[in-house]
Amino acid sequence: MGSLPAAAEARPHAVMVPYPAQGHVTPMLTLAKLLYSRGFHVTFVNNEFNHRRLLRARGARALDGAPGFRFAAMDDGLPPSDADATQDVPALCHSVRTTWLPRFMSLLAKLDDEAAAAAAADGAARRVTCVVADSNMAFGIHAARELGLRCATLWTASACGFMGYYHYKHLLDRGLFPLKSDADLSNGHLDTTVDWIPGMPGDLRLRDLPSFVRSTDRDDIMFNFFVHVTASMSLAEAVIINTFDELDAPSSPLMGAMAALLPPIYTVGPLHLAARSNVPADSPVAGVGSNLWKEQGEALRWLDGRPPRSVVYVNFGSIT
Repeated sequence: MGSLPAAAEARPHAVMVPYPAQGHVTPMLTLAKLLYSRGFHVTFVNNEFNHRRLLRARGARALDGAPGFRFAAMDDGLPPSDADATQDVPALCHSVRTTWLPRFMSLLAKLDDEAAAAAAADGAARRVTCVVADSNMAFGIHAARELGLRCATLWTASACGFMGYYHYKHLLDRGLFPLKSDADLSNGHLDTTVDWIPGMPGDLRLRDLPSFVRSTDRDDIMFNFFVHVTASMSLAEAVIINTFDELDAPSSPLMGAMAALLPPIYTVGPLHLAARSNVPADSPVAGVGSNLWKEQGEALRWLDGRPPRSVVYVNFGSIT
């Protein structure tokens, strides 16, 4: 591509790709709004399945975006479906790990071709300058490195969750994974102390780790998926985590242990409060929503009628 106007070139264009589940789409879209409010051009990439779900849930204009903020969709390599539910997670993870890299590379090339055409027409450069990939979408990190783009990765779970997933590979070395048989689920094996993960409590047990360790299959898709994605995170130039210093202080043993394994970590959460404070109410993206299901207001209206501090709210997640 030819040279581009300096002022237009200075505006970064972030391609942002969440893992295709509600608890990943929402924080990534919130982060996208924050970057947009700081002057970024944003392309937000859903898989085609969730692209259709958002249109059904939020209306035909839901993904129109705004000037400098657009949505794009990618094929996810799974059989076509319009089910109003999260896709099969192991099948999705297998596809993400094995088929998405070339599709994503093609999308980035398409975006740059469009940028070249736009620059020729009106001098507005929109070429891709960086990738922000959900940590579960490790192909985004690898694509950015291959193309010489800057890349940050968003870890949407907790710091202690990362340390648990990262040390899955050590469970193999210590003979704690895979389980010898299904009997290990109930014979006390899961009470084995795991006291060797830096920054984690000394009384941590095998059963306290993310539950994909509860498998007798050395080739378990989910176990190996998280070995792969946590190892790939070190290849990014920055790690963004949806926590905050009062909860996970940078000087804490946990964050210190995490920082020793990764590039610079930025605690930017809670993202929904950061957006409330930093995305103007009149921003063209303020009303862009991420809910994959139609919103139901009955529960909120009921809650508004309860006395303060009288309700316990428990959320088991959209997949559960």
